[in-house]
Amino acid sequence: MKAIVMHAPGAPQVLSLADVPPPRIAHDTELLVRLKAAGVNPIDTKLRAKGTYFPERMPAILGCDGAGVVEAAGGGVSRFQPGDAVYFCNGGIGGHPGNYAEYAVVDARFAARKPASLDFNQAAAAPLVLITAWEALYDRARMTAGQTVLIHAGAGGVGHVAIQLAKVAGCRVLATVGSASKAAFARQLGADEVIPYRETDFVQAVLDLTRGQGADIVFDTVGGATFSDSFAAVRPYGDLVTLLQPGADTDWKTARLRNLRVSQELMLSPMFFGWTEAQQHQAWILEQCADLFEADRLRIHVDRILPLGEAAEAHRLIEAGAITGKVVLAIA
Repeated sequence: MKAIVMHAPGAPQVLSLADVPPPRIAHDTELLVRLKAAGVNPIDTKLRAKGTYFPERMPAILGCDGAGVVEAAGGGVSRFQPGDAVYFCNGGIGGHPGNYAEYAVVDARFAARKPASLDFNQAAAAPLVLITAWEALYDRARMTAGQTVLIHAGAGGVGHVAIQLAKVAGCRVLATVGSASKAAFARQLGADEVIPYRETDFVQAVLDLTRGQGADIVFDTVGGATFSDSFAAVRPYGDLVTLLQPGADTDWKTARLRNLRVSQELMLSPMFFGWTEAQQHQAWILEQCADLFEADRLRIHVDRILPLGEAAEAHRLIEAGAITGKVVLAIA
């Protein structure tokens, strides 16, 4: 089969199209999926540049997100059968081959039915960002109706679905954005207020919009100074969830004084550690989101679709910050 292979970490050009043996079902709970598309995420670019979670297992095939059609199913699979369309987040971090390829093997317990309202490119763009936003807002921050939620980088891959999930939950949504076009995009998704962070002190803006109290939940998808600056934008006893590891020099004083609950979210941990129940929960999240897509309460924005052989270009676009929403590799 054709696949994008990485033999060593480095610049985007380390990704090359090659012929490799197709994967085979090894356990009776697995599916063989003929992939139609693969999502490209910032984590892919980081693993390519710095090395995968399993550097001793090279070459590697990147790509956590996939969507395609079941070609074969193990004897223990009852949820799916050949011909079913599925989407999932599985593989691509070095331990298990990823989805920049024509075929993938995935445990049926970790896959979900593809939303009928999405084409394969849209479906492949969705899993990682959906799971990340859902776990951050619902599982970490315990989001409930009536809260005010601030989402950083609201036009990004995670941010643009986080806005929508917060609106579905009945929350007031504030979003930081970097340009006028991204502000318009965030408003289209349902953001009640947009904050141009390059021109405005987002902390003061949030305080002004919440009568000095701060947001109930702040979702940090940026890290660095944005994370620590956000302490002052969260209401006392509120929640701050971050996707990035806080720096060793982080000054936690404001967070402590405001009695904040600070959580970290890394949706790849269940795959890395083999936490089966958590991976099944992530598939459940995708099933819930499939219902939202089909009810027209959620959408995924695909900024760019490139052929499989242009994976390196997809990485360049993401690293240049040139994307609103998601990039997808079309495979078939």
